[in-house]
Amino acid sequence: MAREAGFSAHGVARADAAPKTAARLRQWLASGAHGDMIWMEETEARRGTPAGLWPEVRSVISLGMSYAPEGDPLALADRPERGRISVYAQGADYHDVVKKALKRVARWLAETAGAGVKVFVDTAPVMEKPLAEAAGIGWQGKHTNLVSRADGSWLFLGAIYTTLELEPDEPHRMRCGSCTACLAACPTDAFPAPFQLDARRCISYLTIEHKGPIPEEFRAAMGNRIYGCDDCLAVCPWNRFADAARANRAFLPRAELAAPSLADLLALDDAGFRKVFAGSPIKRIGRNRMVRNAAIAAGNSGLSELVPVLERLTGDEDEVVAEAARWALGRLSAG
Repeated sequence: MAREAGFSAHGVARADAAPKTAARLRQWLASGAHGDMIWMEETEARRGTPAGLWPEVRSVISLGMSYAPEGDPLALADRPERGRISVYAQGADYHDVVKKALKRVARWLAETAGAGVKVFVDTAPVMEKPLAEAAGIGWQGKHTNLVSRADGSWLFLGAIYTTLELEPDEPHRMRCGSCTACLAACPTDAFPAPFQLDARRCISYLTIEHKGPIPEEFRAAMGNRIYGCDDCLAVCPWNRFADAARANRAFLPRAELAAPSLADLLALDDAGFRKVFAGSPIKRIGRNRMVRNAAIAAGNSGLSELVPVLERLTGDEDEVVAEAARWALGRLSAG
């Protein structure tokens, strides 16, 4: 049933199969590495263990849906006039696609086994990656993301909590070996050590979760990344086994999101933003954050033809956007 629903990987873990998760989460939050993601503090008790969210849970079914790209995720690095959007966000909103598929599997399980079930995608306080590792889908790599021997770094994760006592799969062993390619690839040194991420330095966090001005120390390193960053995922050697044919077709890139023009993005108003990004996970960051990101990319582009639209943005109603435009103009004039 999982395959029929569109998942390329699945496994089962006991609800208590990742006992170190709560302590590791607590330590990470105490360090402040989660930045502005205050909801992670607020949901810590429920997030640390499946039973903290649902006391009746006995087993966790972890499922992975592939979004493996056909081309090189880093191909736009040398196209300064274009914005780089993370592979996962170039197609349909994974929240909707994965949740619909999870509900289909959970409904089948409830009907055939009479089980109590709850489904979760990443908007819920669930630690999907340690649970997926415990269920044998893959392992958390040194970049803290899940790595699969079959799907590489390109998996959306979901979980079904159930009252059933299911036979668990074997946990997956870590297979990174001595490789540190993902750590070396990070443009902003967001990994203080293997298996540790400081979100405050991560371009994905800065372009998506962070609402205020992006710290200047990271702006040049952002290059033309305007939503997320694939660098640590893209360089993983295990991706050579990832078959794009296994990817769910809902995540095929939309033409307007595969290589968007910075000039077009800088000209967006609220209505234009909603039209372009309807049905995409990008819609949740809103026009202002997107234009802020595009302005920084413009400042890094070296393209004088972007000066007029940046000049208009210096008077933007949103001061964060206006400040990013002023910074971009200063950078273009200096270089």
